[in-house]
Amino acid sequence: IRGDNPLKLFEKPVRDRIVDSYYWKEQCFGLNAATLLDRAVELTFIGGTYGIAQKPTPFLCLAFKLLQITPDREIILFYLEHAGEEFKYLRALAAFYIRLAWEKDEEVYTTLEPYLADFRKLKRRTRESWTLTHMDEFIDDLLVKSRVCATTLPKINPRTYLEDEGRLEERISPLGEELE
Repeated sequence: IRGDNPLKLFEKPVRDRIVDSYYWKEQCFGLNAATLLDRAVELTFIGGTYGIAQKPTPFLCLAFKLLQITPDREIILFYLEHAGEEFKYLRALAAFYIRLAWEKDEEVYTTLEPYLADFRKLKRRTRESWTLTHMDEFIDDLLVKSRVCATTLPKINPRTYLEDEGRLEERISPLGEELE
């Protein structure tokens, strides 16, 4: 992925914490794309690392496992679209993986932007506490921020640049009418 070992998309200290974690050793060993689905539907929050020891969350461990097994695009889209209707944390995991692993900026935008209309609540574990966020906020963070869930995301061109280059159509926001 991106011309390198996909596991290197996570910084070395985070990788080390993941592979040393109890969740990784107990729950992620031997998972494939099908069995990972069983673990992902059990997720109850998103997040990166937490606490003084910066332990990795199950969400981050499963994202790392996805990078390790690099499932087919169709499987990730199934996680995002179909299974994600019922399991919101599975959708968040698939979106996070897409943002990390997919190389074409316009595909990232066109795949993730429809989920800016998903307003379901998500619990997010931060380093010190818990916060409440929404799926659309999480997707927006993936598209505009450089760091999400204790992970530095690969550089992505801004949407306006891709529009100027003719690689993306202009996005019409559903809130645009309300602003006028």
